[in-house]
Amino acid sequence: CSHIDAKNDSSRHQNAARKADALLNRLFIEPALGMGYPVDDLSLIQKIEKHIKPGDEEKMKFDFDFIGIQNYMRMIARFSLWPPVLWVNQVKPKNIQGAEITEMGWEVYPEGMYKILKQMSAYKGVDKIIVTENGAAFPDVVENGRVHDTRRVQFFKDYLQNVLKAKQEGVNVQGYLAWTMMDNFEWAEGYHARFGLIHVDFKTQQRIIKDSGLWFKEFLG
Repeated sequence: CSHIDAKNDSSRHQNAARKADALLNRLFIEPALGMGYPVDDLSLIQKIEKHIKPGDEEKMKFDFDFIGIQNYMRMIARFSLWPPVLWVNQVKPKNIQGAEITEMGWEVYPEGMYKILKQMSAYKGVDKIIVTENGAAFPDVVENGRVHDTRRVQFFKDYLQNVLKAKQEGVNVQGYLAWTMMDNFEWAEGYHARFGLIHVDFKTQQRIIKDSGLWFKEFLG
């Protein structure tokens, strides 16, 4: 899930943001809550209604024990002629003035965590929320047997602060899982992107707890 902002206040960019939110966030949770698909804001899927049989939407409705939120970044949406039909594209994070960018090319935007938690908790039927993934890849370097990943430590401090802010405002956040404990094989990036709290030498399999892992140990202790 990603918080969606429009590029600016123009109606076409605002409309693009609504479409992006319907595609990336609402499309998944609303049918499962018995609300149907967000066809009004996503014309791309309007024809799906002819494939829905009587009673299908009621069968999709489910009383979940919790809703899992995976959050890494926000999206700034803009009107675009490409892709057609959708007419929405993303302002690339590298083009956002003053933005901090991770090694994945994602914008560090802690407030997005707060905003998406508030958005999802506003649904009737969403009670308990667990942040099931949150983390960042940075260019880690081993120096004298240590990995001083100060940017990742600050990332977790800032994102957890926004989780706490949402919780203090009544959002029932009952858990938080960092992605990930150890550097691993990422789906598209292979071994290049390192998200772990523990550094892994993929040749020797040596493990080194990064400063972020040591910070979590102290924080949770």
